[in-house]
Amino acid sequence: MDKVFSDKINLLKALAITLVVSGHLEFRMFDMFPPYSFQLSLFFFISGMLFKDKYLDNVVEFIRRRIKSLLVLYFLYSAFYAIVTIVIARLTGKFWGMELSFKNFFITPFLNGHQFDLSCPMWFVTQLFMTMIMFLFFQRQLRGQKEWVKAGIYTLMGFAAIPLSKIFELNPVSLIAIRIMFSLFFVYLGHLYTHKIHGNYNIFTPKILGAVICLQAILWHFNRDFDPTHGIGLSFVLVWARFDSQIIVPVLTSLTGIWFSLFFINVTYDYLKSIKFIKLVGENTYHIMANHLFVMYIITAVIFYIKGIPFSERNEHNIYWIFNPVQNTYLYFVLTMILTTYIGVGLKFIKSKIPVIKNL
Repeated sequence: MDKVFSDKINLLKALAITLVVSGHLEFRMFDMFPPYSFQLSLFFFISGMLFKDKYLDNVVEFIRRRIKSLLVLYFLYSAFYAIVTIVIARLTGKFWGMELSFKNFFITPFLNGHQFDLSCPMWFVTQLFMTMIMFLFFQRQLRGQKEWVKAGIYTLMGFAAIPLSKIFELNPVSLIAIRIMFSLFFVYLGHLYTHKIHGNYNIFTPKILGAVICLQAILWHFNRDFDPTHGIGLSFVLVWARFDSQIIVPVLTSLTGIWFSLFFINVTYDYLKSIKFIKLVGENTYHIMANHLFVMYIITAVIFYIKGIPFSERNEHNIYWIFNPVQNTYLYFVLTMILTTYIGVGLKFIKSKIPVIKNL
């Protein structure tokens, strides 16, 4: 993988996590391509871009690396947020999460990842772990098959996931299966893009741009929320397999959003590549995902203290609530991106200096 392509992937990761944070603050970075409509699909796409075929012959090493890169840090963060949640409960009288138990600490992360409200965006980490293990399995089983056969199988899974979520009763097992089917399609597309499309075909032509914009304009007819104060339209909630009444729109709007993200990075690369902070954002997506709700919570506490507002008011709202969003949304966004990025930088520095945890 050449350096330019590697740098573009890092910028794509920075864009994806920025869309996650802006989505939780309920504003659109790209008005026609709202974040809840594609940003998680974009993360799966990026994971497919980074998948190395050498692991097809070394399953144990692949699983070991995924445990090390995804699960070890996940459970360290879970332990941290268990402590934080207990402390906040004693200070404010509200416990932000499920009751503490063996199941909720070790099993719930793989079911829905919402055991602690402050760290609930990390549900994606365990979902990614399961999805990538299944992708490795399918790639091994499909090795030697023509590409159109692979594409057909993954496409069928991606488009079938939503109808199946409406046919079968959703329980922990079926929910995991639906999410994996949906996610595998975009992991495969990322892998296909890296190995078959990038460098061989130009998919960023004016005609394709026009086609994507026209398709997105049609998809907007399925949008629920035309008033920005009501939230973000064309959205779906993958963690709970909530697709409302849609059947194929979530897949299509994921595809248009991913294409537009690739297009955006492609046309802005020469400018963005020189911005050090954006590079750091791309390198610290895990820490940003893990900590941004907690940082927003702290920002609210500071604002309440400055304004003399009883903090008990915070307990009346959900974990995504921020104080006076009309005035403060962009302040929250900027501070959260800066603080969580440098939390990641700081933790990596500490890790590099402590021999005991250096190899974790």
